[in-house]
Amino acid sequence: MPIAYIFLWIMKTHLATALCLLLSLSACTAPTSGNDAAVATGAGAQKFMDNVNETLLKLGIEGSQAGWVSETHITDDTSALNARANQRFIDATARFSKESVKFDKLDLAPDLRRELNLLKVSLVMATPSDPKGGEELTKIAANLDAAYGKGKWCPDPKKPETCLDINKITDIMRESRDPKKLREVWEGWHTISPPMRKDYVRFVELSNKGAKELGFADTGAMWRAKYDMPPDEFTKELDRLWGQVRPLYLKLHAYVRMKLHEKYGDIVPVSGPLPAHLLGNIWAQDWTNIYPLVAPANADPGYNLTDILNRRRMAPVEMVKAGERFYTSIGFAPLPRTFWERSMFVKPRDREVVCHASAWDIDSVEDVRIKMCIQPTDEDFKTIHHELGHNFYQRAYKDLPVIFRDSANDGFHEAIGDTIALSVTPEYLAKIGLIDKAPDASRDIGLLLDKALEKIAFLPFGLLIDQWRWKVFSGEIKPEDYNKSWWDLRLKYQGVAPMAARGEEFFDPGAKYHVPGNVPYTRYFLAFILQFQFHRALSQAANCALPIHRCSIYESAEAGKKLNAMLSMGLSRPWPEALEKIAGTRQMDATAILDYFKPLDAWLDEQIKGKPVGW
Repeated sequence: MPIAYIFLWIMKTHLATALCLLLSLSACTAPTSGNDAAVATGAGAQKFMDNVNETLLKLGIEGSQAGWVSETHITDDTSALNARANQRFIDATARFSKESVKFDKLDLAPDLRRELNLLKVSLVMATPSDPKGGEELTKIAANLDAAYGKGKWCPDPKKPETCLDINKITDIMRESRDPKKLREVWEGWHTISPPMRKDYVRFVELSNKGAKELGFADTGAMWRAKYDMPPDEFTKELDRLWGQVRPLYLKLHAYVRMKLHEKYGDIVPVSGPLPAHLLGNIWAQDWTNIYPLVAPANADPGYNLTDILNRRRMAPVEMVKAGERFYTSIGFAPLPRTFWERSMFVKPRDREVVCHASAWDIDSVEDVRIKMCIQPTDEDFKTIHHELGHNFYQRAYKDLPVIFRDSANDGFHEAIGDTIALSVTPEYLAKIGLIDKAPDASRDIGLLLDKALEKIAFLPFGLLIDQWRWKVFSGEIKPEDYNKSWWDLRLKYQGVAPMAARGEEFFDPGAKYHVPGNVPYTRYFLAFILQFQFHRALSQAANCALPIHRCSIYESAEAGKKLNAMLSMGLSRPWPEALEKIAGTRQMDATAILDYFKPLDAWLDEQIKGKPVGW
């Protein structure tokens, strides 16, 4: 959502948007009084929106500051302060949303009408109008977020030194090839979430109550109403996009299963789902860590960026400086001094923090920051480029009216940084001196397979998180079926399963940050589609003559100009217009993914010939 996301719940893990047209809230408000009628004029509407922008900016800054402290210094007190700041912001937004219906029938200037329409869908979490219910909901939300941030698995509870946080868990999942150890760690991390289950049930109940007061069927319907199209059409659009890329995912799945079966034997079935704990990532959403196990012969990428960063002892701040230089090379102004003073680049030794990487826009003008526990890895190097994409997007639209200071849709905000990360090619690494020269084209299959393990493997996961939540919010999935339904969807979309049955004594969705953090997830699926569409268009603007997967827009002023033209539109126009500005079309299109991975697609066909596909 515009200002609400900039400053609050979703702000903590990247910005979100609230894009929807003509959603009436009249069902949840009283008839217009004589007093209201007096201000239901064009001038009254403008005065109302001026007050909205001013108030939400003030409350948003307060909420952002409280949220930053809450995530970089986790205590009961900082969580409580964050909850209260969130409640004030959300209550004000809900109140303004309900008041705005008095202007529904007025003929207003297009920009003013859009501001009012966006206001109506500007909450990710709508608190009930009942003060006790509202306070309870914000406390539960803050506690769920903090519970994840403090989450640890302790193999021996009597020995605190054995406890593993998400960073240590991630290290083991990345490095270990011992299936017994991997399963133990995987099951261990999933012990952090069962205590969240009761709170999550109540969270859904109260969140739905607030959404209904705003005229929505439930919270999921409210989320889906944010994309400049009717919710049902949006759902169909997701199905269409997934249909374009699903065949490539099935081939990748079949190839990985074949190679893991060779490595681990019957633990990995010949024709069934992949074991969730053997894919190098605690959520099986990114398979790049198993690249050494599935790499094609004689197709090594030719370099190991993680090894290079470690050999050079590249400090976290230097990794961030490298990311900034990419953006300045295509024409963007350097980051402000406050960015370097106020960001968190490393995990503090003296306190608990939420290490999940995120970009922050504290004041919707200049106070932009990132929050990461940076490690010298290939993954974090690319993540830095991604997070900075949020910050440069935020600065590009900072001069718009406050409610327009956000991305064209929430997928756009996520896509921009990843678009830049696609330009972290061997050619780019050679230009900045991290490698001597780019490997020749014979290495491309290895490079593309590595990228597919990151990008293609993620797509079904990017869909299923919200597929589960939308059904939970609608009541289609009952609390007594939370875990069963979670694994049903993971099987349906990912072809992934746990080694043993996971009953309802577990709450495995809570082991993924975005669920207890209440962060909508479909944006990431959209981002993975859009980033390739953006990359293809910007590579053309940069006159790149290489295959699209080798193109980098580093140092291309023309690509930077095209990118900035779209970024500076913010949320002021419907997303198809912003898309047209950069890609020359108003429809999202996954064919750019197929173009990017075309050589790999043909190679996979050869590798899995005669092998089972699907599960």
